[in-house]
Amino acid sequence: MSQLRRDPITGRWIIVDITNPKRPEDFDLKPQVKKGGVCPFCPGNEKMTPPEVGAKRNRRSKPDTPGWSVRTVPNKFPALRMEGGLDKRGIGLYDMTNGVGAHEVIIETPDHERDMADLTQGELKNVVLQYRARSLDLEKDKRFNYILIFKNHGASAGASLEHTHTQLVALPIVPKRVKEELKGSTNYFSYRERCVFCDMMAQERQDKLRVISENKDFISFCPFVPRFAFETWILPKLHNQNFKSIDNKRAASLAVILKDTLSRLKIVLKDPPYNFIIHTAPIRDGINEEFHWHLEIMPKLTNVAGFEWGSGFYINPTSPELAAKYLREVK
Repeated sequence: MSQLRRDPITGRWIIVDITNPKRPEDFDLKPQVKKGGVCPFCPGNEKMTPPEVGAKRNRRSKPDTPGWSVRTVPNKFPALRMEGGLDKRGIGLYDMTNGVGAHEVIIETPDHERDMADLTQGELKNVVLQYRARSLDLEKDKRFNYILIFKNHGASAGASLEHTHTQLVALPIVPKRVKEELKGSTNYFSYRERCVFCDMMAQERQDKLRVISENKDFISFCPFVPRFAFETWILPKLHNQNFKSIDNKRAASLAVILKDTLSRLKIVLKDPPYNFIIHTAPIRDGINEEFHWHLEIMPKLTNVAGFEWGSGFYINPTSPELAAKYLREVK
């Protein structure tokens, strides 16, 4: 028999199969294959991208030339553009605003053949620090209210270029998904005077069934109410609502557990396509002390179909307890 489980943050329900769960070998797993060809993200091709807005590079190199280890450029085909004003307006009951924002690409390594899971801990730390640097820079623009950092790995997860990269979008509005988490965490705090994410971490560390790994500063686990098979979250143990507040020491700790988690997923699921997102507090929407920033990793192993779209329920064929067991025990 399946189980219905309720998310304590958003109130969303999911259906999880605990009787006949899918194991890693039951999914149609096809490792990502890089086809090569001319790549605008490779060293020597810097002129194929818009001019860089940030980079980690050796001191003797110049912007928009080789010599970088992490490089950030504006997206060549942005969803939102920097130019112009918001011009908020409405037509009857319909609200609208100009598509003002920022859309950037963070190229994680010069090496076309490596993926994020293959980077060293030092290289990943530089990527995390680039996330922070770009967040701090873009939040200075008073038009922006939210910074969304996300990664698409694999074509079926939405990656249009195979060279590993992350995207950052600065938005003039707070996304609905984030608002749901903000509302849920505020309601939980109003009732219990505690952070729901901190309580979740305490519960996971007590149960031990869904924990994958942890270090001094972070914990990685499969949440009790996962929307997707092998969905994994990484949370900072120190309560903090803003990703941008991460210091160099904790950036190194995040790099360690992010590499560990992605490497486990790559081994167990044979390099699956996945998305990850960083959910952090809005820039200018109050203090939001009840919130707790976190990183969500969602492998693309199944399709969302009519039932999910019609009901808002997600059907997960693999329990988080079983998924965590596979990820925890990988050698």
